[in-house]
Amino acid sequence: MADTESGRDWTDPTCPVARTIDLVGDRWTLLIVRDAMDGPASFTEFRQRLGIARNILSDRLRKLVDHGILSTRPSGRRHVYELTGAGKDLFTAIVALRQWGERHAFADGESRSRLTDADGRPLADLRPQGQDGAPLTTDTTRVERVI
Repeated sequence: MADTESGRDWTDPTCPVARTIDLVGDRWTLLIVRDAMDGPASFTEFRQRLGIARNILSDRLRKLVDHGILSTRPSGRRHVYELTGAGKDLFTAIVALRQWGERHAFADGESRSRLTDADGRPLADLRPQGQDGAPLTTDTTRVERVI
């Protein structure tokens, strides 16, 4: 279905999860966003870190800029890409994916990178909570569908 305001085709126009996946849900896009969280990077730096084909990287960077997730600024003869406020807002989602991966995508004792706070301490597990601070789960929430 097309969003009449933007002309964009959305998988499910009323679902925030579907729209987010439409914008950043492929492998390379999320890895670019993850790497951008380490600070501004050039096309070449992304390419070296990710081992991604030039055409795919160019396409994903263009889309991220077009959707306001990354911005560009000049840096010498090149320009660098950096997260916008919207891009920085993906930090919680990236941490949630990382923590899920730590619990479910690695065997016990298998080596992996770690994300720590500035003092080197591991992050607390992210858990949704209600306005009153009580933990929320799939059993204690519901989606109100637009009719």
